[in-house]
Amino acid sequence: MTNSQRPYGNRRTPLPPAQSPADGVPSPRSTSKEDDRPAPSGRQRDAFFDNAKYLAIVLVAVGHAWEPLKGDSRTLEAAYSVVYAFHMPAFIIISGYFSRSFDMRSDRLRRLITGVVVPYIVFESAYPLFKRVVDNDPQQEISLLDPWYLTWFLVALFVWRLTTPIWKLVRHPLPLALGIAMLASVSPEIGDDLDLQRVLQFLPYFVLGLCLRPEHFHLVRRRSVRIAAVPVFATALVLSWLAVPRMSAAWFYHRDSAQELGGPWWAGPVMVLATFGCSLLLTACFFAWVPGRRTWFTALGAGTLYGYLLHGFVVKGGDYQGWFEPSALHTPLGAVVVTVLAAAVVTFLCSTPVQRVFRCVVEPRMEWAFKRDAARPPRERERVEQRETREKVDA
Repeated sequence: MTNSQRPYGNRRTPLPPAQSPADGVPSPRSTSKEDDRPAPSGRQRDAFFDNAKYLAIVLVAVGHAWEPLKGDSRTLEAAYSVVYAFHMPAFIIISGYFSRSFDMRSDRLRRLITGVVVPYIVFESAYPLFKRVVDNDPQQEISLLDPWYLTWFLVALFVWRLTTPIWKLVRHPLPLALGIAMLASVSPEIGDDLDLQRVLQFLPYFVLGLCLRPEHFHLVRRRSVRIAAVPVFATALVLSWLAVPRMSAAWFYHRDSAQELGGPWWAGPVMVLATFGCSLLLTACFFAWVPGRRTWFTALGAGTLYGYLLHGFVVKGGDYQGWFEPSALHTPLGAVVVTVLAAAVVTFLCSTPVQRVFRCVVEPRMEWAFKRDAARPPRERERVEQRETREKVDA
């Protein structure tokens, strides 16, 4: 973002036409010569966001791997609560930031269907079938109305993106989204259909992402913020350790109302605001530590949706088969081993070879399912189609 000065008088030298970046993708602000080279796809990606998405998905996988072990360790329970306080909010804020340009244009609706709706149907069907076979549970049913394990995020992303034009229209979107989340937290009658509690209670993070600009991310990436993030995280771990016997980590899941968690109704709005403030603080610290330069894992940031959807089979398969039961894993060293293995597995699942194999279900093109826009000039249609082959679903 640059500030151009107006020349004296009325004479202006016309500037060359600028090439706008792909929808929702900010231009990178890097200093290294390597980062200034255009990406092979013809567009530039901001390394910071790819790094942040990769690190966030690693934390998601690690948190799921900790779940079967945390009951034996108060320290691990405390670390689990801290991770759950910010890893999904960070992911959702980035998703909102990359949804700023979403509108009801036909090509964007097509990407929403092929990149969100179709994977939801595929994986919402695959997970119950996986449980039937691996866990020998013939009673497990397929239901597209009851998101299973990880697929709630796809439902939420679909709803959030469809409502993006509304949030861009209203005057105070974030307070409105917080109000909706607070009302949801006192409404147990919402039920479990489409996991609407999570859709509504996580909504403020998505709306916040819509409101953010590149300069906001640069503010939290200053050296002073990186240094301050160390005592903040240390304090969060201590407070979480003290809170383990007193507060359930389920408040950070945002999948239940206050009444369903055994609290009075007024605890819902209070905890929505408290967890929102806590999550924002830890998310800012997380972003402060994310490197802005290209690293060995930067390219993996483009495949985080693959890692997110596929690692559930590994975690659930291990749970069904008793991989987490050996006593050796319920020790500090065992927790470290599980953490390293979870990070390695999700890293592999974000890799290019895995993307090639599963692209047909995670990012299908499905040209056969859509009409061609006859009113659009052929050259423009070709440009849109070429862009669609390059763009990934940023989640």
